[in-house]
Amino acid sequence: MTSNENGFSFIELMVVVVILGILAGMIVPRYMGRTDDAKIIKAKVDISAIETSLKMYHLDNGFYPTTEQGLRALIEKPTTEPIPSQWNENGYLDRRSLPKDPWGRDYLYLCPGVNGDYDILSYGADGTLAGREKTGTSRAGRSSDPETANRVHPGWN
Repeated sequence: MTSNENGFSFIELMVVVVILGILAGMIVPRYMGRTDDAKIIKAKVDISAIETSLKMYHLDNGFYPTTEQGLRALIEKPTTEPIPSQWNENGYLDRRSLPKDPWGRDYLYLCPGVNGDYDILSYGADGTLAGREKTGTSRAGRSSDPETANRVHPGWN
C-alpha cells in the first residue's frame, strides 16, 4: 500500500517558522518606535493649528487669552477679564471642541509664557515633565518668540 500524503513535514514547518521569526526580528523593531514619532509629529501639528488660532484671536482683539481663560477662549467667548470686544462669533478653531494631545491629555497653555508671549505644551506619553524624546515622552511646545519656537521647554530636561 502506498500513501500519497499531501502536506508539509514538521521540519519544513519549523524552517518556515524560524524564517518568519528572523524576518520579524529584523523588521518589527524598525516600525515599533514609529508610533511614538507619529504622536510627537501630531502634537506639533496640533500646536501649530492652535498657534494660528491664537494669532487670529490676537489680531481681532489686540491681546492673547490669559492663562485663566485658556485655550477655551478659542471656542467660547471668555466671560472673565479681559473680555474680547471683537471676538469672532464662529470661534477661532475649526472644530467646536479643544483638541487633546495624542496621549489623550489637554494641551497646557501659559500666557505670558516662559519663552515668549505664550507657551503651548503637551506633557507627552508619560504625563510628566521629565520625559525623553526617543521614548516618545518628549513634549511638543512652542512659543510665540521665533527664536525659541520648537525649542524644548526648559523644565523638560
